[in-house]
Amino acid sequence: MTIMITSTVFAAGAIIPKEHTGDGADTSPPLAWTDPPAATRSFALICDDPDAPRGTWVHWVLFNLPADLRELKEGAEIKGSTQGMNNFGNLGYGGPAPPPGKPHRYYFKLYALDRRLDLPAGTTKAQLENAMKGHILAEGQLMGKYQR
Repeated sequence: MTIMITSTVFAAGAIIPKEHTGDGADTSPPLAWTDPPAATRSFALICDDPDAPRGTWVHWVLFNLPADLRELKEGAEIKGSTQGMNNFGNLGYGGPAPPPGKPHRYYFKLYALDRRLDLPAGTTKAQLENAMKGHILAEGQLMGKYQR
């Protein structure tokens, strides 16, 4: 099953506003999604940039979002959820900050899971992906671009 993800600040394939990047306030953009399967017990979200010079750069790892949640407000801190480690070495969201040149693509990937995950804050993308294996009921993604 596919979950449709949208944002009120950028359309699929469009430019992510500066406010949501390392050149602006660096706040996470608002995101909303369609209903997941009934068996959903939590959501996980990963934002990454496959166009980074040294390989895919992780901007956000967030998991154990409540199953009844259908949106993340701008700069959202969701009670009960857990922030993972991004490639900037921080917990939470780190916005686009590519080197000068052509636009980079940023994928916001949402996963509906059949359980909550017993993982600590600071979990990496790889650790989260490993823990999600066999528990993904549905997923979706929204891609935005940014360049300097």
